[in-house]
Amino acid sequence: MEMDTEINTKANSIEKQIIDIIDSHRDEIINFARDIYSHAELGYKEFETSRKFVEFSRKLGLTVKEGLAITGAKAYLNQDKKDEISLALIGELDALRIPNHAYVNPETQAAHCCGHHAQLAGIIGAAIALSAPEIAQELDGQVVFFAVPAEEYGEIEFKNQLREEGKIKYGGGKCELIRIGAFDDIDLNLAHHSANGNAVTFKQGANNGFVSKVIKYHGKAAHAAGSPQLGINALNAASIGLTALAYHRETFRDSDHVRIHPIVTKGGNLVNVVPDEVVIETLVRASNQDAIVDAAEKTDRAFFAGGAALGATVEIETMPGYLPTLPQEPDAELVEAAKIAADGKYAVEIADDKGSVSGGSTDVGDVQHILPVYTFQTGGIEGNFHSADFKVVDEELAYIVTAKVFALSAYRLLRDGAKEAKRIAAAYQPKFTKEAYVAFMDSMIKKECR
Repeated sequence: MEMDTEINTKANSIEKQIIDIIDSHRDEIINFARDIYSHAELGYKEFETSRKFVEFSRKLGLTVKEGLAITGAKAYLNQDKKDEISLALIGELDALRIPNHAYVNPETQAAHCCGHHAQLAGIIGAAIALSAPEIAQELDGQVVFFAVPAEEYGEIEFKNQLREEGKIKYGGGKCELIRIGAFDDIDLNLAHHSANGNAVTFKQGANNGFVSKVIKYHGKAAHAAGSPQLGINALNAASIGLTALAYHRETFRDSDHVRIHPIVTKGGNLVNVVPDEVVIETLVRASNQDAIVDAAEKTDRAFFAGGAALGATVEIETMPGYLPTLPQEPDAELVEAAKIAADGKYAVEIADDKGSVSGGSTDVGDVQHILPVYTFQTGGIEGNFHSADFKVVDEELAYIVTAKVFALSAYRLLRDGAKEAKRIAAAYQPKFTKEAYVAFMDSMIKKECR
């Protein structure tokens, strides 16, 4: 009993030190978050964001590996303990194209309307605390502070161009990092997402997966008023394709959570010229692979039908997107870490959402198919995500509590011989090996023209 009391006293002391260190660097962490928030960049273009993360990490004396999947970076703590176990704290670099947001970056038209800047603030805050020598020595394993690119799956044509140039193979940042082996030295992961409200929350539901498509209609230009009969209107063909797709909606089962949401990125060149090229981008989402394949086939049929109706040529390029996320019950140690971080000022909630599926997607699911990943959410946000009314209203919760949950969770997983981290890693049953994952993703790549 006396020995247990001493261990608990020491653990409480270390956790207090972690909290005190983060609190003493509060302004530095918030200023870092504000800087990233107002200088947002899009996926695979996050060069300045990555540079700031790398510079901050090096100032802490951490070894850094950069240029991973173009802009990704890993900062290492306790490399001498990597053979014990390796824990990654994940923060995402990219933002969204939201040009009318209050904090839009005018140079990139990007804004952090999904809270990725809060993730980065959280992991650099955790890095400050965990890299303190008196804390680092109590961690019986390696910690990797992992800044990852391109979680938001947009600008599909741009990403396909990167692929043609040999710079990437997959559109999702974590997918690409898995492929190049950047997760090979990691045993388990901790991730974060921002949320509305004023709590720290652990979700237990799942998310959709998807494939991406770029559809190009090739028609024939002609004078739109003087000789339209000589042309083939690619925009009209695309309109028929979109209409045909809409008629498929009643064939999707509610339980598969299918979402298909195309945009037209090119609709023609001049108003007085019959459009000879139209480009559509879409994601085809569902909660399981069979439903994704079914919806993707129906999507192709609809768009090819539009071309057949008017005599246009249709080219469809399909790329693998993200796998569905896997339901995950929160680890008890992480919940306790969140309670300590919240300090009674904020609620800590385990969502009653088992069996639910979000229509959205994240490449966290791809990592989950290979390695254990735990995710927590912190509030402090008002407005809609992915929208211009997204607003940070509580920086303490959004940034500082996030840093504390990251840091305290890392300590709890890696203390006492990293017994909790090793238990999680040993018990995990992956759906794929890395090699099988890459083979599966490659099988989803195809290009058809009719």
